[in-house]
Amino acid sequence: MRRPDIPTHVVKIVHNVGSGCNFSTHPLPNLCPGEPEDLEDSGNDFPDENEHNDSRAFQYMHVKLEEHALPELSTKELITEKTRKYCESGPKMVANFFLTLFPVFQWFPRYKIKKYLPGDITSGIIVGIVTIPQSIAYSLLANQDPIYGLYTNFFCCIIYFFMATSRHNCVGTYGVLCLMVGESVNKQLKAAGYITDGTTSTVVNSTLINGTICDKSCYAITVATSLTFIVGVYQILLGIFQLGFISMYLSEPLLSGFVTGSSLTILTSQMKYLLGLKIPRRDGAGALVMTWIDIFTYIKATNICDLVTSIIAIITIVPVKEINDRFKNKMKIPFPVELIVIIVATLVSHYFNFNTKYKSSVCGNIPTGFQTPKAPDWSLIPSIAADAVPIAIIGFAMTVSLAEIFAKKHGYTISTNQEMIAIGMCNLIPSFFSCFSSCAALAKSLLRESTGATTQLTGIISSAVLLLVLLAIAPLFYSLQNSILGVITICSLRGALRKFADTPKMWRISKIDTVVWWVSMLASSLISTEIGLLVAVCFSILCVIFRTQRPRATLLGKVSGTEIYEDQFTYKELNTIPYVKIFRFDASLYYANKDYFRNSLYSKTGINPALVAALQRKAKKEEEAASRVTSNRFIARFNLIKTVQKPQTDSKTSVPQLDIHSLLIDCGAMQFIDTVGLSILKEVRNDYEEIGVEVFLVSCNPSVRRSLHDGGYFVNTSGDVELLTFHSVHDAVTFAERKFREKQKEIQLRDNAFSFDPAQAISDDLRN
Repeated sequence: MRRPDIPTHVVKIVHNVGSGCNFSTHPLPNLCPGEPEDLEDSGNDFPDENEHNDSRAFQYMHVKLEEHALPELSTKELITEKTRKYCESGPKMVANFFLTLFPVFQWFPRYKIKKYLPGDITSGIIVGIVTIPQSIAYSLLANQDPIYGLYTNFFCCIIYFFMATSRHNCVGTYGVLCLMVGESVNKQLKAAGYITDGTTSTVVNSTLINGTICDKSCYAITVATSLTFIVGVYQILLGIFQLGFISMYLSEPLLSGFVTGSSLTILTSQMKYLLGLKIPRRDGAGALVMTWIDIFTYIKATNICDLVTSIIAIITIVPVKEINDRFKNKMKIPFPVELIVIIVATLVSHYFNFNTKYKSSVCGNIPTGFQTPKAPDWSLIPSIAADAVPIAIIGFAMTVSLAEIFAKKHGYTISTNQEMIAIGMCNLIPSFFSCFSSCAALAKSLLRESTGATTQLTGIISSAVLLLVLLAIAPLFYSLQNSILGVITICSLRGALRKFADTPKMWRISKIDTVVWWVSMLASSLISTEIGLLVAVCFSILCVIFRTQRPRATLLGKVSGTEIYEDQFTYKELNTIPYVKIFRFDASLYYANKDYFRNSLYSKTGINPALVAALQRKAKKEEEAASRVTSNRFIARFNLIKTVQKPQTDSKTSVPQLDIHSLLIDCGAMQFIDTVGLSILKEVRNDYEEIGVEVFLVSCNPSVRRSLHDGGYFVNTSGDVELLTFHSVHDAVTFAERKFREKQKEIQLRDNAFSFDPAQAISDDLRN
């Protein structure tokens, strides 16, 4: 309620000034216009809002806010305090650390059997059945024997059950990682002297590892396990040191383009199995193009049996998978078409003896049981340490991103650092059990979610299904054709290859993201997966830098009847403030965009203050020279001295008329300014003030205001502190207009005083 002793116009002005109270950090009196009593006692008479021509001074008041003072503790006191806390809460901290490292002990005691168990069992069995053919197929992609893919999926599911915070992630073999592992393994096989061109199965070299002779298959899994060990170490270190922010540099368009490009490479690498060709496996830059050249070179040697089998398998798998995707909401259990195709193809190949009659390549003998655990080959670590870096990054990026998606969808929380440690352990521990790198797989995770899984117990059920295969069923896949495994691998790439159809929509939303997607896709497919990832990350960072170097810069106009100011070049029917320019710069101001900021400011305002100042100085000199010439003529007339005059020219310097008295710079989008940006602001302020234009900053955040204060921006040449920042555009506009009116009135009064003639005044009085 309004107090009865305060006039109405004072209350209005109190509200108006209070809304513009500037919270600056530089030292000013601790005054705030929010208290009416202070306004009355101070004797300041504020004009009414409607009285625009009032000559009384407008008082704009500051408020000084004190920052929080940090407690000052000596090093000795700090160490003592920390030690006391650790000693008091030692047992509790150990228990919390154990529960954090193994989250299963937090949720498993509260497991609701009747509610969760049916869905977990059903989902675990289905995912386990689907994992069987993918494990065997992806083993070929990783340049390994089929049994090692089964090992990888078996151990990873068990470890992830104990250490994960995500309830729906399904960890195991993933096509992109298998491709990267296969490229690294093939590189080491060539370096060791093994034949890897695929034209023969004869072992022409062997290596002595730990006192035993190691053939090509043995050496390949040795390289893969050593690589997986280093990948696990990297991921655990990332989790321990909480370096998960690295994944932020792998944006969604970048990852999507990388996966699509890698899918093209995977598809190309599997074509030789579909056609039954024996061509060398290409690695390095241009491997995709060289592989297609080899395919067309050896196309005449196509195995008709493998080709016909592949066509029949594709015709069978693709339509069924499309039906599963289209009716996944109505089907409780998706039809396991891959497993059915594997069973039928194995029986047909066995009874018709495809391997002997038609020279069709088959899986061969798949042993049962488990191999003896063994340590990685430490001598390989230096040569594969660099190859492990992109595998580790892609692995934890896929795992963490999928975990966050499912957690948000189902309303629970995850720990990203714990997820990195979990996936790191899923690589570190299985590396001792003949396994290669793994991460969360999108297709299997979505299948687990859609079939009713609620907890990680699903992973244990899937491992039980794989255990049955490892102990008894694996040898039955002896006659399974490699072409069927290639078809299964290619059919699993449908989702990634469909991203090509999404690029037009992506282009309409963000052209830069679309370019990032295409660069990532082309680099990862045409160059190589590792170099392609590096190129994509560098290009993405350059795009971010480019966005901040050349951000949007515009002038603001006022929305009628409001205190809202918007972009004049985007919205219609905005009112421009007479003689006031409001400039907005949509990025932080730092050394990389300082020139663009200055050029954009000059372009939008239509005024180059340095040029105007130079013209003003030149015009002033011409006026002074003209006055000196007139004076010399007068003196020469009375002294009868003939003076030599320079010829006069009619051209005079034209000084542009300024349509601005105040410039407002909206800093709302500036997260920070560096020393170079601060220098630019000072330079801009000085240049505009030299030609009579006031400069004010608007909507500066606390860190920017602190930088301005520490850099001496608020102090003028005479050492006085000036009012130059405001919290809103409207407050700054109001202040600038009133300050300009006050200055005009002062100039008018001064001109009237100089033009006063006493003799003329006496003459007028006598006449009257």
